[in-house]
This record gives sequence, structure tokens and C-alpha cells, in this order.
Amino acid sequence: MIEQLQYQLKSVRLSGMAENLNIRLQEAKANDLTYESFLKNLLDAELNRRRDRLLNRRMKQARFPFLKTMEDFDFRFNLSIEKRKIKELQSTAFVTRAENVLFLGPPGVGKTHLAVAVGTQAIQNGFAVFYRSIFDMVTDFATDLPETIIPKYIKPHLLILDELGMKTLTPAAAESLLEIIHRRYHSGSTIIATNRPIEDWGSILGDNVAVSAVLDRFLEGVHFIKITGKSYRLKNLNMINDEKEVEEMKKSD
Repeated sequence: MIEQLQYQLKSVRLSGMAENLNIRLQEAKANDLTYESFLKNLLDAELNRRRDRLLNRRMKQARFPFLKTMEDFDFRFNLSIEKRKIKELQSTAFVTRAENVLFLGPPGVGKTHLAVAVGTQAIQNGFAVFYRSIFDMVTDFATDLPETIIPKYIKPHLLILDELGMKTLTPAAAESLLEIIHRRYHSGSTIIATNRPIEDWGSILGDNVAVSAVLDRFLEGVHFIKITGKSYRLKNLNMINDEKEVEEMKKSD
């Protein structure tokens, strides 16, 4: 009888209920649960399974270069980062409001980590996210037609464009990027992480009236996070060098 019920549940795509049926039946008998409580627990199992599947699927679709969370980030290393502002972004309320974020700072200060951490939290909060570095973007538009690629950049609730300015864009790719920013205006959130100041963006995307108009839209009410300081990636190297200096001093003594 149980096997037949499990088969029927799976046939109507209720595999979470099917897999938890035995456990929930034993739980109901052991605790003398009402039919309503038993059914609720069984439905909860199905909903949790579907939520986990959706989260896993969206994590794969996001195409993050690595998995990072805000808990992994060492705010003590760089005191120029305003933790309060980052925590506000972590709430992902800005995604609900279709607002943009700009991380500006030299290489190695944690821009990508923070962007990915915010993106990961956005997925946890039910949003679709898509991450692309400028290197990825150049490859995308070199290997496929713009009409195929552009919708992939426009569709997600949150788009993360990383390392803007680290690679020269072709005129066609720059034009496509402007179209993406333009079409996401007030319809989706975009995070841009870059080491190039805003006044340099004209040379990256082309100095013309269209560039100014589109960038004005991106920067309208943008959450601006400027990060200064030394590279976190060189932290371990500096520690090794410091240890070597100490050892040399000991030997000289």
C-alpha cells in the first residue's frame, strides 16, 4: 500500500511527499497527530524539497566564479569598507526596488567577494541572479549573436558585471552592454564592480551622448561603495615575507 502511494505521488511529481511518506506516517502514529497535522508535515516536506531544488538550480544558473558568503568576508582587514552599507545590501531590498550598486576600488580589496556574497543572498531570498566578468562578456558576444545573448543579461532580477575596465570591449560588445544597462533601467538591479573611476567609463564604452545618457540611468540613486586600501590577496604573501624577515633577524642575532 505504501509503495503504491509513493508511486502515485511520484507520478504527479510530488517526490518530496513520496520520499517522506514513511517518516511522516511513523511520526503521526507515534505522536497521535491529527490528519491535518500529518498532511501539513507532508506538504512541508514537499515544499522544502522544491525550494532546495530551485535554490540549487538558481545557484548553477548564476555562474558564480566561486561560492562566497558575507560570513566569509574579513571586514577587519580593510576598515575603509562600511559594514553598515554592506549589511543593507545583504538584505537585498535594493533588488526589490530595482536599484543598482557600484563597487569601486583597486584590485584585490574584495569587490568580487562582496558582489558574489550579495548575489548568493539574493538567491536565498528568491531572486534569479546572473554573474559575468567582463572577460566572460567579451567571450559571450564573440561566440554568439547579440539577440541570443542580450536576453540572458536582461532577464535575471540581479545582474553582476565584474571587472569592468579590465579588458577592452569591442565596439559591438560596448554597444550591447549599453543596451543591457538601458533595458534593465527600473526593471532589474545591476551590480558593477570596477577599478576604473566613473570619469574613465567613456573611454571604455565610447565617448558619445548615448553613453552619458545610459550611464546617468545606471548611476541614478546608485548604492556607491568605494573601497580603498591594500590587496587582501597579498595578505598571505605579506605574512610569509614578515615571517622570513623574523627568521633572518633571529639568525643574524
